[in-house]
Amino acid sequence: METMMKYLPVLALLLLASIAGLEMADAAGECGNQSPDRIAFQLAPCASASQNKNAAVSAPCCSAVQRIGQNPSCLCAVMLSKTAKNAGVSPEVAITIPKRCNISNRPVGSKCGGYTLP
Repeated sequence: METMMKYLPVLALLLLASIAGLEMADAAGECGNQSPDRIAFQLAPCASASQNKNAAVSAPCCSAVQRIGQNPSCLCAVMLSKTAKNAGVSPEVAITIPKRCNISNRPVGSKCGGYTLP
């Protein structure tokens, strides 16, 4: 019985984590079960390209944009996220990155906030 009591806090923690996981699955947003703010960190290689339309866009940036852009609403949410804003991302510049990366299957004309994907 004493051994069982020792593991009770761990079992309670696992139970809470599984309940939180179920709630997170029910609350899936633009990026599935991950928040746009969390996914924004994957676009770190795009920092300068998202602030200056004349800056070169790196291959790692284009790879990340192409991967995240498979879900255009997620890419939009990431570009407009608090994390992106706090990093100094300019949405009107960031929205041009898929074109600057020559991503052929980008959703041209899609709306992202007040911006239109070129």
